[in-house]
Amino acid sequence: MSQTFDIAVIGATGTVGETLVQLLEERKFPLGTLHLLASIESAGQSVLFKGKNLRVREVDEFDFSKVSMVFFAAGAAVTRSYAARAHAAGCALIDLSGGLPAEQAPAIVPEANAELLAHLPTPHQVSSPSAAATALAAVLAPLRQVLALQRVTVTACLAVSSQGREGVIELARQTTELLNVRPIEPHFFDRQIAFNLLGQVGTADEQGHTVLERRLTDELKQVLAAPELKVAATCIQVPVFFGDSLSLSLQAQDPVDLIAVCAALEAAPGLEWVEAGDYPTVVGDAVGQDEIYVGRVRAGLDDPRQVNMWIAVDNARKGGALNAVQIAELLIKHHL
Repeated sequence: MSQTFDIAVIGATGTVGETLVQLLEERKFPLGTLHLLASIESAGQSVLFKGKNLRVREVDEFDFSKVSMVFFAAGAAVTRSYAARAHAAGCALIDLSGGLPAEQAPAIVPEANAELLAHLPTPHQVSSPSAAATALAAVLAPLRQVLALQRVTVTACLAVSSQGREGVIELARQTTELLNVRPIEPHFFDRQIAFNLLGQVGTADEQGHTVLERRLTDELKQVLAAPELKVAATCIQVPVFFGDSLSLSLQAQDPVDLIAVCAALEAAPGLEWVEAGDYPTVVGDAVGQDEIYVGRVRAGLDDPRQVNMWIAVDNARKGGALNAVQIAELLIKHHL
């Protein structure tokens, strides 16, 4: 009989947590018992799994010695509150919140740095990066063989689901109010998001950078093992429910061989390269899919060392839950 693993998912009622549970079923993960956990506010709810409604229990009362692996799909504060307990119980830990330092839980994107898992102490503690960093790392990893990267400039157009269920509800509410010619009063976001773009996601620090922009930059450098890489990141909030879109510009050391770049993208696992003459969108292509879509690959107008492209990815699925599940699959296959 094949081995099974008892698993816990913390944050099971959130957008990424629910997607994670769905993927565990879709990918036939070798589950023994699945424990769904959340805060006291969400405990008592249920999540569908294999045709049954599983009850969500309060994380504070959970005995982590019951499981061999735990996914942290709630906020960073929740991860910091319970990670030590899980670690002490001998659980492998996969954090999706960015709540742990890289020295404690390095970021992993299987398409880019899966080999790092073999060098980590047990029980394993790893992070699944932010959705934008995951997509960027998967796209840039195959280009390392054809480009000597010097600078990455990205504008990340983030769906409201990146802010959790509250962001989705707020966009739906504001849209309904406006379409019914009623005035709106922003609740979750600090201003109107419906039919609008917000040039900042979260609070900026003294230098003008947000936590998410710094997280994206740090995670990308770490996954690519390129601490000297120059990264300029701008995250904006867009009125889209699911699916992130990234405008990416790369500066190489030497003139870019565009044919080699396209060939590398086309051959890379986890990517769907869209040929010239077309381009991907989140609604028409990426949402609900496991692939990261890459299109509009083109050289710079006045700099032969520059290459630009457009990326579309399902932020809750591939950018969040699927990357974490793929890490878990590697752990149970090679390291547990």
